[in-house]
Amino acid sequence: MRDPAPSNTSDREIVVMRVFDSPRALVFKAWTDPKHLAHWWGPNGFSITTYEMEFKPGGVWRFVMHGPDGRDYQNKIVYVEIAEPERLVYMHVSEPQFKMTVTFADDGGQTRLTARMVFESAAIRDRTVKAFGAVEGLKQTLGRLAEHVARMKESPR
Repeated sequence: MRDPAPSNTSDREIVVMRVFDSPRALVFKAWTDPKHLAHWWGPNGFSITTYEMEFKPGGVWRFVMHGPDGRDYQNKIVYVEIAEPERLVYMHVSEPQFKMTVTFADDGGQTRLTARMVFESAAIRDRTVKAFGAVEGLKQTLGRLAEHVARMKESPR
């Protein structure tokens, strides 16, 4: 997939925002550390197995999402930009392909996280929403992240 142009992308994007009652450094760590990702990544009922994670620009994260129905979903991500703890940009290069930008804004000790998935076309975005329930799945994933970050606050590791 080529990197989507920075023009108006509203017809081919999915954007979800959530506020976490945690400092952004903690939320960023939960999003970028494989030991934490294993506890929350994916919609309700999913789990993951990480095979490779090189957390740097140009680095690859290769993992499998295991669905509650027993299906496995191969995933490969290539990191484009890492600006700890403010911003993370990566390309989801396995199907469906998209560019993900996650911002972590400090909001008085809380974190306002915005996840923006940009697809090459509106048709690909629409297919992803229909086939994978991408909007609800992203909301559920962020809900699982909120639960995990709350546990991290209770027992820091």
